[in-house]
Amino acid sequence: MKWIHHVEEAFSGFIGIIQLAFEMIAVFCILLGLVQTLRLAIQLLPQMKLMPQGNSDTPFVLLRIKLGSWLALALEFQLGADILATTVAPSWESLGKLGAISIIRTFLNYFLNQELVEQVELREKLNEQSQLKSGE
Repeated sequence: MKWIHHVEEAFSGFIGIIQLAFEMIAVFCILLGLVQTLRLAIQLLPQMKLMPQGNSDTPFVLLRIKLGSWLALALEFQLGADILATTVAPSWESLGKLGAISIIRTFLNYFLNQELVEQVELREKLNEQSQLKSGE
């Protein structure tokens, strides 16, 4: 029976390493998203100065889509880390905390994805309006 304890410890350590990897990937996604969003903002800055007042939302929408996509990906990795943590949670209290965190992250991800869909639709609408104005 002592060997079972060793297997449990090894499994717990292995899961811990994978969980840490998922969390590190999530942080990397956020940092990469920030860098890409800042780079896009710098590229869009000259365009924003040339745009008429009515179309000034377009660059902002593009920035929100860029950063939001990376945040959604990071949340997916965080949720994966939470799921892994539940496999080795030692108590009901730990499971309860992990469950609450997972629910919060799931809701955040859901609403972030809804916001991204709305932003993509808004971008398409603004592009259509821009094409109609340029075609006149």
